[in-house]
Amino acid sequence: MRIVALAACVATAFGMSFFMTGTVPPWTVAVCAVVFVVAFLLGRRMAPGWPVILFVAAGLINLTGLIVVGLAAALPWVLGRVAGQQAALAAASVEAAHLRERTRIAHEVHDTLGHELSLLALQAGALEMNLPAEHQAAAAQLRTTASGATERLADLVFLLRDGDPPAAADLRDLVDRAVAAGLRVEFTVDGPVPSSVERTVHRVVQEALTNAAKHAPKSVVSLRVASAEGSTVVEAGNDTGLRRGTGSRLGLIALRERVRLAGGTLRISRSDGRFELVATLPHSGDL
Repeated sequence: MRIVALAACVATAFGMSFFMTGTVPPWTVAVCAVVFVVAFLLGRRMAPGWPVILFVAAGLINLTGLIVVGLAAALPWVLGRVAGQQAALAAASVEAAHLRERTRIAHEVHDTLGHELSLLALQAGALEMNLPAEHQAAAAQLRTTASGATERLADLVFLLRDGDPPAAADLRDLVDRAVAAGLRVEFTVDGPVPSSVERTVHRVVQEALTNAAKHAPKSVVSLRVASAEGSTVVEAGNDTGLRRGTGSRLGLIALRERVRLAGGTLRISRSDGRFELVATLPHSGDL
């Protein structure tokens, strides 16, 4: 038990004080050096409390005992405590860096690969409706596999679960790819999007298209990005009557956090058969 070991160190140091009244024999220095090392190692692994009482009790008996116990046991124990705290802080910093990297990877995987898988499922659904009957089963299997991969991706994000994303692609290109995959999109942009919110706007639009492709592939998606003095507003909406399953909602949770970190707000509503998403992003970085 560590407290017993420390008590032994204190008792040993206190005992050495009786041999140092007139001179300091070399062997007492060697013993105190051993006590110093042991007390330092104990300090790295013990919390404050009883050690302080031991030091004070030993030091109150006589001045020499106070000096010897202080130098041979109390001082190294305190140094060990400081070293232990520094080591714990360094380990916590490394763990925090790993957690940030895992979270960044999780967001990027969901935002990019999830989007592509949703478009793949949408294209497979279109093929299923247009192919001859003998090939529809294969297309249906492809759509089911893509949908299943999207759900497994959501589970992976739960395990990895924000760092800076890569530079945002052009919004028009993002919408054009969704349209090419079979999604019907009405897209308008009013005013230039400032660089301070460009990446977040890209993620909001991407998540809106991904949700529509997964849950309402036959609905018309309305997208509007409006930049005025002070803020940019992204509005998205589509029907909810054709939703396939409940979904993990992990993308919307991550999106809400991303918008919050950008200083904005995200409002999501489902009523009268419509899903609507409104993100308001202030231009604080451009002031």
